[in-house]
Amino acid sequence: MERNVHCLNKISPVGLKALPNNYKVVDTLDDKVSAILVRSAAMHEMELPKSVLCVARAGAGVNNIPLEKFAEKGIVVFNTPGANANAVKELTIAMMLLAARDLRGSMEWVKANKGDPEINKTMEKAKAAYAGTEIMGKTLGVIGCGAIGALVADAASKLGMRVLGVEPSAATRERNASLLGNVKFVELDELLKESDYITVHVPLLDATRGMLNEAAFNKMKDGVIIINAARDALINDADLEVALKNGKVRKYVTDFPNAKTANMEGVVAISHLGASTEEAEDNCAHMAASQVVNFIENGNIVNSVNYPNLDLGTPHGIRVTVLFKNTPNAEEEISKVLKGAGVLKMAKGVKGNFGALIADLEKEPSGLELVSGVLKVHLIK
Repeated sequence: MERNVHCLNKISPVGLKALPNNYKVVDTLDDKVSAILVRSAAMHEMELPKSVLCVARAGAGVNNIPLEKFAEKGIVVFNTPGANANAVKELTIAMMLLAARDLRGSMEWVKANKGDPEINKTMEKAKAAYAGTEIMGKTLGVIGCGAIGALVADAASKLGMRVLGVEPSAATRERNASLLGNVKFVELDELLKESDYITVHVPLLDATRGMLNEAAFNKMKDGVIIINAARDALINDADLEVALKNGKVRKYVTDFPNAKTANMEGVVAISHLGASTEEAEDNCAHMAASQVVNFIENGNIVNSVNYPNLDLGTPHGIRVTVLFKNTPNAEEEISKVLKGAGVLKMAKGVKGNFGALIADLEKEPSGLELVSGVLKVHLIK
């Protein structure tokens, strides 16, 4: 069966090669499109055709996608955690070095004085203004030790830094244990108090919005350096401006400048380059496309951000994936219908207000769409 895929942004050709021959990339978003690949395009105001089964974000952040709205329509949203992690890690280390040594100021001095025939001599007097410190021996606080934070912690440790970590998820710590062996896990207040550098690697949620604010700054060392390669709204801009002016924060280095922080003294702003490497774009696109194919062809849900993750591998018999609202008795009623079709194997789960169930059956089920709470039925014969 031919499947149409629509790309809202330019997607790496390496990723598109992961699509089988019967998958066609089309320019028009119409009722023949089964899947959408997206990077940064805003989707909150978009109304998708009923034919769309899934949306895959070639990247980790999904703030540009209305997760609840799409879940209500039975559209699975995927992201690609870890695919760009090394790129962001490398930029984070570079951001620390930019703050430790005034490399930007030094380079600007060279540019301003490039016409001086004696520049090699005059720079010896000028360079004192751009002297800095070394990061070896300093304490780095890593808030969020997932795919990116764990790599940053490991790299910083190998550069001779003492690393403190905040990560509430035991599963995340266990998953990244090989990278976190030298990290001392502490409460957030202790990290804020002891760190010379603080880098934040958490998603932007209601609970994390503005998490670095006046109260947090007051707990930090004087002259702390803050690195933000995650999202700008994790920082309270007004409180940051005060902290920079009074010296509590020596430098704020961000990959997410906005109209306010881009005009602040003490801010080193980078134009959102975290995942902008050839390798990261290829990895994200390949993972996104592969997850789309796995869902459409096998019904498996891997790395979804609005439905539970379920994977039954290759189908045996007739496979069905049922997406439903997590209401009383919905799962029970769906299971009853499936049992009538002869269940060979089954997996189910819920995530917040929504649930999913995947089953291999002896025959095609009847009446699933009539069950209260069912949002979409994806049947694979």
